[in-house]
Amino acid sequence: MSESIDSKHWRAQIDPDGIVWLHLNVSDASANVLSSAVLAELEQQLAAPRAGPPRGLVILSDKPNGFMAGADVKEFTTFTDSTQAYTQIRRVQTMFDQIEHLPYPSVSLIHGFCLGGGLELALACTYRVAQDDPRTRIGLPEVRLGIHPGFGGSVRLPRRVGMFAAMDLMLSGRTLDARAAKKIGLVDQVAPARYLQRAARALILTPPGPRRLALRDTAATWRPIRPWVGRILRQKVSRHAPRTHYPAPYALIDLWVRDANNPQRMLDKEAASVSRLIMGPTARNLIRVFLLQERLKSLGRTSDFSPQHIHVIGAGVMGGDIAALCAMSGLRVTLQDPAPDHIGASLQRAYALFQKRLKLPRLVRAVGDNLIPDIAGNGLRQADVVIEAVFEDIAVKQKLLRDIEPQLKSQAVLASNTSSIPLDVLGAALARPERLVGLHFFNPVAKMQLVEVVDGPATDPAIARRACALVRHIDHLPLPVKNSPGFLVNRVLMPYLLEAVTLESEGVPGRVIDQAAVDFGMPMGPIELGDTVGLDICLSVADILSRRLSLTAPPRLRELCEAGHLGRKSGRGFYPYRDGKPVKPPVGKGYTPPQDLTERMILRMVNEAVACLRQGVVADADLLDAGVIFGTGFAPFRGGPIRYVQETGIAGMLETMQKLQRSYGERFAPDPGWEALLPRGPQL
Repeated sequence: MSESIDSKHWRAQIDPDGIVWLHLNVSDASANVLSSAVLAELEQQLAAPRAGPPRGLVILSDKPNGFMAGADVKEFTTFTDSTQAYTQIRRVQTMFDQIEHLPYPSVSLIHGFCLGGGLELALACTYRVAQDDPRTRIGLPEVRLGIHPGFGGSVRLPRRVGMFAAMDLMLSGRTLDARAAKKIGLVDQVAPARYLQRAARALILTPPGPRRLALRDTAATWRPIRPWVGRILRQKVSRHAPRTHYPAPYALIDLWVRDANNPQRMLDKEAASVSRLIMGPTARNLIRVFLLQERLKSLGRTSDFSPQHIHVIGAGVMGGDIAALCAMSGLRVTLQDPAPDHIGASLQRAYALFQKRLKLPRLVRAVGDNLIPDIAGNGLRQADVVIEAVFEDIAVKQKLLRDIEPQLKSQAVLASNTSSIPLDVLGAALARPERLVGLHFFNPVAKMQLVEVVDGPATDPAIARRACALVRHIDHLPLPVKNSPGFLVNRVLMPYLLEAVTLESEGVPGRVIDQAAVDFGMPMGPIELGDTVGLDICLSVADILSRRLSLTAPPRLRELCEAGHLGRKSGRGFYPYRDGKPVKPPVGKGYTPPQDLTERMILRMVNEAVACLRQGVVADADLLDAGVIFGTGFAPFRGGPIRYVQETGIAGMLETMQKLQRSYGERFAPDPGWEALLPRGPQL
């Protein structure tokens, strides 16, 4: 190949067939993003003079991890008003329009992630080729940032795959693998890595005929039909994303209903819509949450530790699911438990997860080979990391740690999945407590990305960094937390759950309590959450925390546990369960809930978050917000408990706390940490 124009981020080559191969490799970055500088250079590449008209254009990435991650989200925070955002968006739209209308065919060569603006660039090309690999992920996840596609995606994706498939992707933000993308027509060819470039060349030299949409997709765009389809879409979205909290999906539907048959007008309105949304509070907070997620990821890159063998002790739900997650991440895993039926149940759950995530039998078998039943514990001596995940009981855990310590490799990391027991208590059983670290996973392990990495008073900092590296290796988010009762997430969550139980004891229907929490923005109400976690576990954690914190479990919680009503797993808790789903009794007609219902639950959570910040459980307010959002599902559009306090008004919220204290007692006493949040720090 002969060289063409090179720049900092782009490299162009022309092959003997006259095809321009345009390589993107963003300088000083681990992933390709479409920053202003990258886009400016792309503009120059498109305008670069050539010796003759090219036969075609192939856009590809030189990054091993993927094609493009999308726009540079950090730049979103620099917009000062919607006019500035609109101008930038329209500039990118014009550039992508230029690619779409090139007088020769173009191909985007996709491997790894192709997301957001990266997919919008790929959609502007004539064809798309994707690598047949589970790591290939293609989608438009902008709704998760509080916006919708703005670089032409809302126009081009429905034309490519049809309105129904396009709206499903854009409104959910979910991603597809290469084969699923091929099935709906989003990509034209799927090929293994060694044949990708050959497939791209073939599309240019022998272009296929145009793809036709199904009749139902064509009919859905007819003017009389669109409002009816729009109503169906809004109704579907409202089940999980209220308009008041998440305006972006509704803005996208409105845009399509109004202008689906006028592409140029729709592009302009798309830019105007995104520029308004991006300046709103929901987008600002969701963008902040995204950046907090990136910060958590960076905490796993402070060590070059690369474990190969993980040994998990305890094949209960947590231990088995941790083992499955590690195996699915390519690690060799031995799973120890004296009860063969526990291991068998864990393997069944693991294979169900592998089949759901990987789909292809050969991939499921390959990952399944990584997970090895180990009743005798033979893997203990070879493991790089040993994770204990036995019952949450101090004496049981101490005895286990004492017994296994002499069998560990000298450099092995020893981790406990304790959810509430301080590491200094567990470490008292060890000769070398400096190798002990907490790895607190949350249930369900495969879905809950956060892992609290607990740094005990004796923990070697290098061991804590290795633990963070392991968490990133399995594609989860490490949150370093101080050794303290309940760490961060359980400590913040427990007062909220217990206040909900108190409200239920006072006669407020569980259904009403749960709905108030969901209306606030929580993913699930606290009564149903307690049933889902297990009321025995909630009680155990509450009892452990009560030894060091002023926290008391309401008698109602203990009564249910003593009666064997432990929640969903026993078939009855606060609610009865049918086929694993709660049966919530209807609320009596005319029932009026207490006016302070939501405040009582949420402010107990917020007050505990303020206490954790004051006591340094995490390093700063941003990490606290990140931990509570990713660990409890705290309304992401509110930005986390500390951001919620700041945006709602610290003085007003403090006044409400004091009012609740007068009405309900000392459990609502404002933590001294509120003083530091106030502008001038007046005395409480």
